[in-house]
Formats: sequence, C-alpha cells, structure tokens
Amino acid sequence: MKAKDLKQLSAQELQTRAAELRGLVRDLRFKVTTRQHSKVRDLRQARHDLARVLTVLNQDKK
Repeated sequence: MKAKDLKQLSAQELQTRAAELRGLVRDLRFKVTTRQHSKVRDLRQARHDLARVLTVLNQDKK
C-alpha cells in the first residue's frame, strides 16, 4: 500500500489498519520461525506497510 493512498484514509481507519497489520506481523513471525511459512519476504512487506501507516498517523497529529 502506498503512502499516497493512506493519506486519504481517516485516523480511525488508519488505526484499524495498524491493528490488523500488527496481528499479521505477529502471526507471520511465528509461522516463519516454525517454518510453516517459507516466504520471509511477506513478513518484511507487512512490517514496511505497518511503518507507512504509523508514519501517516504521526504526520496527521502534527
């Protein structure tokens, strides 16, 4: 997801998206560790998406 698209969402939608991504990162971390999920790239992408959402949220606060 691109930052340009995220800027159009409301703060509540961004917080919901951040919560979903945190859960996804947690699940992927456990699956990669136990070798149930072989694509480490998915974990990396989820972490980057979460960082983008949090960045947009913090920019809105200022």
